[in-house]
Amino acid sequence: MEYKWTAMSNTFIATLMASINSYIILIALPSIFNGIHIDPLNSFQYLLWILMGYGLVTATLLLSFGRLSDMYGRVKMFRLGFLIFTVGSILLYLTPSTGDAGAIEIIVFRLVQGVGAAFFMANSAAILTDAFPSSERGKALGINIVAAIAGNFLGLVIGGVLAVFNWRYVFLISVPFGLIGTIWSFKLKELSKKAIKTKIDIWGNLTFVLGITLILVGITYGLLPYGNSPMGWNNPWVIATMIIGLVSLILFPFIENRVESPMFRLDLFRNRSFAFANMAGLLGSLGRGGLMFMLILLLQGIWLPLHGYSYDSTPFWAGIYMLPLTAGIVIMGPLSGVLSDTYGPRWISTSGMIVVTISFLLFAALPINFNFWEFAFAEFLMGIGSGMFSTPNTASIMNSVPSEDRGVASGMISTLRNTAGTASMAIFFTIVIVGITQRFPDAMLSSLTSIGAINLAPILSNIPPTAALFSAFLGYNPVNAILTTIPPSIIAHIPSSTLTTLTGTIWFPSTLANAFLPSLQISFIIGAIISIIGALLSALRGERYIHEEKVIEVNSESEIESQELEIVEKSS
Repeated sequence: MEYKWTAMSNTFIATLMASINSYIILIALPSIFNGIHIDPLNSFQYLLWILMGYGLVTATLLLSFGRLSDMYGRVKMFRLGFLIFTVGSILLYLTPSTGDAGAIEIIVFRLVQGVGAAFFMANSAAILTDAFPSSERGKALGINIVAAIAGNFLGLVIGGVLAVFNWRYVFLISVPFGLIGTIWSFKLKELSKKAIKTKIDIWGNLTFVLGITLILVGITYGLLPYGNSPMGWNNPWVIATMIIGLVSLILFPFIENRVESPMFRLDLFRNRSFAFANMAGLLGSLGRGGLMFMLILLLQGIWLPLHGYSYDSTPFWAGIYMLPLTAGIVIMGPLSGVLSDTYGPRWISTSGMIVVTISFLLFAALPINFNFWEFAFAEFLMGIGSGMFSTPNTASIMNSVPSEDRGVASGMISTLRNTAGTASMAIFFTIVIVGITQRFPDAMLSSLTSIGAINLAPILSNIPPTAALFSAFLGYNPVNAILTTIPPSIIAHIPSSTLTTLTGTIWFPSTLANAFLPSLQISFIIGAIISIIGALLSALRGERYIHEEKVIEVNSESEIESQELEIVEKSS
């Protein structure tokens, strides 16, 4: 086997495993919460940390790990990532506690997984770029990106299937792949030039990690209720963390311009291809990052129950109904990589972002009781556009940097993507929660009146919007739990037919839909606006640019000297 395919198989396993685990719990959360005996109505903070903690730790560590890999060997760091990730998976499977303690243990062990995933993400693109010639990098990175993006959606299906049997299997499945990957990674070789030994950028690391962490933590707690407010944006602690985080990130570039060995190569942004491709990638992730959660909310909380699916089965079917998106990415990811090797990345990536924009607008135009083929078409189009954009865009970035900076460049790509994805989730959640806060009480009152249960309005109208949103996300009807808190004297005066309606699969999703759909449409329109701006930035990257090394034979003993070359090719 040629070495490049050894590199491909290693990075494919790592990227697929890391991306599957980003979303595998999305569908399995109902089973996990039941397994550790957590009340979904009062556990929104655990939901956010289980979902966002993994992305938060990878976003904060990627850049530092990328620079460390350039300094000490990206294969060593990649191999260490396999080991750490496997340990985290084993700990998750063995989670010993239940209740709040069990939830906290899962959060901590997910953070351990995130550390391992950060080593994967920081090095995969760099290892592939080292192993493949520039004429094949688009294809190689395309396959890797298919693993990264398609893995997210495969995680939904795998999580839904495994959760039916036991929630612990959701984490156990990563263990054999982690062990195989750890062993197989010993076949990898260090191909890049040894970077000059240098000092670790302590102040740069501190300000970057502190800034990103505080902002993402502030965003997370900004989504939680505070006092009488449905959200925590007026929480002094949230405001303080956001301000300190922003100040840290403002200081970061000034520090990087002054330290001897910066972790973040600001000078790379002088390259037009590198700068605009990264900015386009940032906006692409910002637009699409929260999409998955919105679609799961729509399917699990509203559309599937309205079409007769039981709450127990909605997580599994939501994963199945997301497959058209995966199909689009799997088809177009490698194909766009091959095309970009021949014709250049500029217009292929730009066209992909335009297709993503169109798909956002199609989602925004869907009624709440849509036909599935309409939804599937919009999904498939989103997958096609995402594959068209991501592969050539990543190849464009990695081709534009010298070999000794590929680790940090790979880390920068993943850092921007993960940070934007987490911020996107927070933005979309905020839009939806604000909309539900404004509309849900009136929708509840109107719905209760229509079934003759107006006497329950003072109780049910006070369901917190976060609880309603969380319930929809988990495919869970909160009315069942709330009815158990109502005095029997009141319940006795409610007709049994009304109680059946309240606890069925139609009434609550219909009520929530009236408050949810307008906000969902707004979030899709915002996604379309962000994507079209990303398309413009993608077009501004200019001509095809390849920073390559040329090997020159200098004497009869075949001494080799490496010389940096910059190759600019006209895009066909």
